[in-house]
Amino acid sequence: MTTEPAENAELPVSDDPMAQFAAWYQEARAKEINDPDGMAVATVDADGLPNVRMVLMKAHDARGFVFYTNFESAKGRELLASRKAALLFHWKSLRRQVRVRGTISVVTDAEADAYFATRPKDAQIGAWASAQSRPMHGRFEFEKEIARYAAKYALSKVDRPPHWSGFRVTPLEIEFWRDRRFRLHDRVVYRRASADAPWAASRLYP
Repeated sequence: MTTEPAENAELPVSDDPMAQFAAWYQEARAKEINDPDGMAVATVDADGLPNVRMVLMKAHDARGFVFYTNFESAKGRELLASRKAALLFHWKSLRRQVRVRGTISVVTDAEADAYFATRPKDAQIGAWASAQSRPMHGRFEFEKEIARYAAKYALSKVDRPPHWSGFRVTPLEIEFWRDRRFRLHDRVVYRRASADAPWAASRLYP
């Protein structure tokens, strides 16, 4: 079951947490004021220090959650090194959040090409021009690179940069949280040992 409980009822326990996520996400798209696709992505660097930043989810299905980035950026390097990540969706208007922990894989070239083709041309050019996460001497340096690639692709389609693609987070743990009065929140967590293992659900104290 993925139907939303009444205000005083407990969160349901679903056979499929990804179906539960899809139901919550659909409602967020209808009701959340700002960026229902927004999610925090947490990684660790080579020294074990955590990093977190906001990105936009671009796809989700039974396999996991997909977002795109420059693989030479800080998050790109950290994800490729550790192959693990945590996500957080916070839909403030709905007073809900979803936490995800799982493993990282790279999307196929076909998936990356298909998504890149949907981006505005200026954003495609920006993917070439930005040395993401690396030091910049001034904005003019970046603007020169934008102008250079804009001229290069002025009369042609923009190819996807080889260093730009997508990550898929395959969840091993998903937690659904719903705000309740007096901080007596509802929490249901799903865990599995591997991507092909069955889910086990449990309720958590707030």
